[in-house]
Amino acid sequence: MTRVYLVVLFLCLGLICPLVTGIFMDKLASKKLCADDDCVYTISLARAEEDYNASDCRFINIKKGQLIYVYSKLVKEKDSGEFWAGSVYGEQYEDHMGTVGYFPSSLVSEQHVYQEANKTVPTTVRNLQKA
Repeated sequence: MTRVYLVVLFLCLGLICPLVTGIFMDKLASKKLCADDDCVYTISLARAEEDYNASDCRFINIKKGQLIYVYSKLVKEKDSGEFWAGSVYGEQYEDHMGTVGYFPSSLVSEQHVYQEANKTVPTTVRNLQKA
C-alpha cells in the first residue's frame, strides 16, 4: 500500500514541477578531421599560449603553458571559429585529466604531431548499438 502512495506522490510532483528541457546549442561544425574513423587516436600534443575559460559544457578550460592531447580538428565553416577537441595533460591539472572538450585552436601551438589528421568524419551523433 505504501508503494502505491509513493507512486502517486511522485506522479503528482511530476505534474506540479515544470518539465526540464535541454538548451539548444548551435552546432560548431559539420565535419572534423581525425587520425581514424572514430577520432580516438591522438593527433598531436599542443601547448596553451593563453588561458581560456570554457563558454559552455562542450568546451574545456585551459591554462597558459598547459599541455593538451588533440584528438580532432573541426573543419572551419563560414562565420565560425576554429576549434580543436582535446584532453588536458599533466600532473598539476589532475582534476581536469580525462575531460575531453573543445578549445580555440588560435590559443595553442602544436608541439608534436603524432599522426596526420587525414580522415574527414561527420560531427553527427552515431548510433553505437550494433544491429
